[in-house]
Amino acid sequence: MSSWKSLLLRIGEKCPEYGGNADFKDHIESCFGIVRRELDQSADDILLFLLECSEQLPHKIPLYGTLVGLLNLENEEFVKKVLEKIQTNLQDALDSGNCNRIRILMRFLTVLMCSKVLQPSSLVIVFETLLSSAALTVDEDKGNPSWQARADFYITCILSCLPWGGTELVEQVPEEIDRVMVGIESYFSIRRRVSNAGLSVFEDTNENNKLLDEKDFLEDLWVRIQDLSSAGWKLEIPRPHLCFEPQLVAGKSHDFGPITCPEQPNPSAATFGISYGRQRNEAELKYPQRIQRLNIFSASKAEDLRPIDRFVAEEYLLDVLLFLNGCRKECAAYMAGLPVPFRYEYLMAETIFSQLLLLPEPPFKPIYYTLVIIDLCKALPGAFPAVIAGAVRALFERIADLDMECRTRLILWFSHHLSNFQFIWPWEEWAHVLDLPKWAPQRVFVQEVLEREIRLSYWEKIKQSIENAPALEELLPPKGGPNFKYSGEDVRDRTEKALSLELNNLVKGRQTFREIITWVEDSVIPVHGSDVALRVVIQTLLDIGSKSFTHLITVLERYGQVIGKLCPDQDRQIMLIAEVSSYWKNSSQMTAITIDRMMGYRLLSNLAIVRWVFSSSNVDQFHISDRPWEILRNAVSKTYNRITDLRKEISSIQRSFLLAEEAASKARAELETAESNLTLMDGEPVIGENPVRMKRLKSNAERAKDEEISVRDSLDAKEALLARAIEENEALFLSLYKSFSNVLAEPLCEAFKDGNVMPGDQADEMAIDLESSSAMELDKENGRPKKSHSNGRRAGNGYNLDEREQWCLSTLGYVKAITRQYASEIWSFIEKLDADVLTEDVHPLFRRAVYSGLRRPLDEL
Repeated sequence: MSSWKSLLLRIGEKCPEYGGNADFKDHIESCFGIVRRELDQSADDILLFLLECSEQLPHKIPLYGTLVGLLNLENEEFVKKVLEKIQTNLQDALDSGNCNRIRILMRFLTVLMCSKVLQPSSLVIVFETLLSSAALTVDEDKGNPSWQARADFYITCILSCLPWGGTELVEQVPEEIDRVMVGIESYFSIRRRVSNAGLSVFEDTNENNKLLDEKDFLEDLWVRIQDLSSAGWKLEIPRPHLCFEPQLVAGKSHDFGPITCPEQPNPSAATFGISYGRQRNEAELKYPQRIQRLNIFSASKAEDLRPIDRFVAEEYLLDVLLFLNGCRKECAAYMAGLPVPFRYEYLMAETIFSQLLLLPEPPFKPIYYTLVIIDLCKALPGAFPAVIAGAVRALFERIADLDMECRTRLILWFSHHLSNFQFIWPWEEWAHVLDLPKWAPQRVFVQEVLEREIRLSYWEKIKQSIENAPALEELLPPKGGPNFKYSGEDVRDRTEKALSLELNNLVKGRQTFREIITWVEDSVIPVHGSDVALRVVIQTLLDIGSKSFTHLITVLERYGQVIGKLCPDQDRQIMLIAEVSSYWKNSSQMTAITIDRMMGYRLLSNLAIVRWVFSSSNVDQFHISDRPWEILRNAVSKTYNRITDLRKEISSIQRSFLLAEEAASKARAELETAESNLTLMDGEPVIGENPVRMKRLKSNAERAKDEEISVRDSLDAKEALLARAIEENEALFLSLYKSFSNVLAEPLCEAFKDGNVMPGDQADEMAIDLESSSAMELDKENGRPKKSHSNGRRAGNGYNLDEREQWCLSTLGYVKAITRQYASEIWSFIEKLDADVLTEDVHPLFRRAVYSGLRRPLDEL
């Protein structure tokens, strides 16, 4: 790497490139000296790398802005090119809806204004352009309020720039910035408050009152900025340009090219209803809210942080998590050394967990946050592990209120985290869960964590890890491997055992699947019936494939057609799943893997899996085990992924088709041009061109045409597959929601007769003070939570909900989670869902769960 690249990349860090010195001013001066000398030879490379660094290391933007300010004193033309490139990039980002790039480039422009590179009035024009677009969007007469998410994002971008440049704007263009602030205040008067219903990490039992009292994210940010303004814009963030102000004021400030915001989509006919909901869902996916604050620690852990200090630190943390997602160790190092003057371990933990648990989905796969937490624990061994432990304890105390999807993510993260620290945890703190009913969420949480740990280790190791709380062994899953029906001497049916042994010998003898099918059809089914044949074949093949995952795949590839022959319809496939579940009854993991692989080989349909999951034996486990839900999640995910993959393939083929079409058109044009040069001699056409060239042009045109036809045929085939996959997906979801409605109908009527989420005698008890519960007090020495009643659901060692009520709450939670995850697909056939499932006689709590997952206004109920 060139020396100037190293200096740009490592500016602001205590590193060898700067001799271990950590002084910002020295860094900027050293980097400026080298970059200035290299401008004549590498101006274009420096420009691109400088912008790349500022976009991907945004916590260093004040340093890069000051550097550009100094370069402006020496080379105005270079700096003009920097601004032109920023203008091009910002316009591209606005057109494509690249939220992170828009936000970062606007912050960079703000810092460049502070460094006397950009005219303050030009920055205000950028603000007003976004503000005007936002105000037009939420205008119910002229705009499209369903796209309020984009309008809110634009306002967020403006407000988030002010901590870095509010002081300079007020000093230099006070009237203009006042006009912007008044415009933003006017925007708040016409926008709708955004409800977090459906996206809240914690379920709220008094949702209506919460929506009336709680500010949404943008309102909260506006209050923070107003507080900052009242405090004279004083904020402790790096402002390196002040060290060079005597030099920078001599530089020429430049104008910024105009930008335009994209046109808003055509509005729906009404400000509510299906069309409005679809557009709103599309807008919220494209312009998502960046963070949902958890507030799992008490205010005392914030070290007197002002709200705006917290916002700036969160911006730094989220930027590092975003742009360094491919470099986990670098990410942890930058997060541990942010340029803020206060300790922020608790804020850092809350921010990471807010991303891990962000709904509808985290920005990155959960494994990324797991690795970052692990690296931070190693980088800050004296502080961060205790903070993480405190966060886990705080979340455990509120596990009954945690969204079901978030609960699953927390279980997966915690078990994986412990596996990297020798499964060490003070389990004796949680031994009290054994005194709770088997359906109590805290008990189920501990049970599922232990089960996931066994998947990452082995049974004896996990038993050893809970030796300080040996009674918790009761919550461990059964020890042992497969449950083969025909093993041992006490097999009830000797005939079936003999058939199994015969089949085993056939497989060992390398008989083909056709020969085994013949044996089953000729020797087994006529004598013993198809049920026995299915049971023997499945049990035996599963046993042969039980040694490893590779053995299982081999068996399914070689003899899958035997299974397919025995299980041609849903009823037989349900019997197949039952045999798999019976064989692997001691291993939820292998049950899920086997069913997933069988679905992959088209031996099982997704509808059969849904029917099996909603069989009575599984329904009874909905609130006490993740086993049926894991299988259901896998089936729905695999079905949806087929659609996603096909759409990607079609997009790629469409690009190839355009190229093929263009190539064919070009080849045809060249041939026609050559043919136009034919001349007549004695009334006969004579080739005026080289005959060899004409032959080659004809060949090229034919080949290009064939390629175009081939790509078109491939595109048609993929589009047909996509149409079929969408139909299958629609049928799956309709079946799924009908099953949910059927199993919930009677229990909901019995448990919640008045339609409230909580039974009548507990409603008041459950309506707790949200603020006091979210700011849970932690013991100062070890971060352990003080004794509480866990939101009224736990009293001492008891639990206030009976099993039926908890079953309903858990099942409704999964309804909402699944709906939320696949909301975009569900909106495409919402009319059918309304007509076939969400009818007038459906229970209001079930309807509410579906509406909440879709972010559909509850006033449409």
